[in-house]
Amino acid sequence: MSSVPRAASYADLPLEQVDPVIHRLIRRELARQQQNIELIASENFTPVPVLEAMGSVLTNKYAEGYPRARYYGGCEIIDEVEQVAIERAKALFGAEHANVQPHSGSTANQAIYWAALEPGDRVLSMTLAHGGHLSHGLPVNFSGRGYTFFHYGVDRRTGLLDMEEVLAQARKHRPRLIVVGASAYPRTLDFAAFRKVADEVGAELMADIAHIAGLVAGGAHPSPFPHCHWVTTTTHKTLAGPRGGVCFSRAEAADRLDKAVAKIIAEGKDVTYDMKPDRNDPTAVGTSQVADAIIREMGR
Repeated sequence: MSSVPRAASYADLPLEQVDPVIHRLIRRELARQQQNIELIASENFTPVPVLEAMGSVLTNKYAEGYPRARYYGGCEIIDEVEQVAIERAKALFGAEHANVQPHSGSTANQAIYWAALEPGDRVLSMTLAHGGHLSHGLPVNFSGRGYTFFHYGVDRRTGLLDMEEVLAQARKHRPRLIVVGASAYPRTLDFAAFRKVADEVGAELMADIAHIAGLVAGGAHPSPFPHCHWVTTTTHKTLAGPRGGVCFSRAEAADRLDKAVAKIIAEGKDVTYDMKPDRNDPTAVGTSQVADAIIREMGR
């Protein structure tokens, strides 16, 4: 049986004592990250202050709803935390409205689809085979099941986006939404050119900048905000923050966006955003403690 301390005392003990197995695995992962060259463009090294915030008491608080309109009591401090995040996101990108509640970039994309589209609406996006993303209409993804996606790609000779093809596809399919953004396109995205296409066919324009958000924030890549109706990003990758997502809109669409996010994140929103696999470590620790406590009680 595990040597996990009694429930009355383990809460204040370090992880190394409470669950040496998970502690050892975390140390091994740290060594792996420090001793290997990282070539996965969508990964980053989260700064210590971010790790500190992610491991704080904020994780204890339910905060479903929005600042000053929660479904739980005791959210006055969490309201301040979320409002700070909103204002910082808006200031960083020069956005009119930001929602910081999505758990991931895909969740942020889903929120935009819900805000901008009706089920079955037509959408034009970059094909996955040429560098697009799963959440841009792949049939096995939620996006490809709820909406009718058509795709554009790159010129096979140059590897560059073919804006003539984008325009031709837009004229042919008359999408309600055009998505610009990719997970594997190492070139500059011309948001202004995409906006011209969108305007010609009466579509709204959405930019998914999850992979280039840090470059946009730092001024090394053109910003989508002057041209796009909707923008999404992750908070990790080139921003080096915690795992999560943010979506942006024009001020006049703020209510539509917030209602869409609320529908998606209607159950059990936690203020540290992430419901991804890296949450398994603390979950494993907690379940080990509970299981041992139950076994001890049953053995009495």
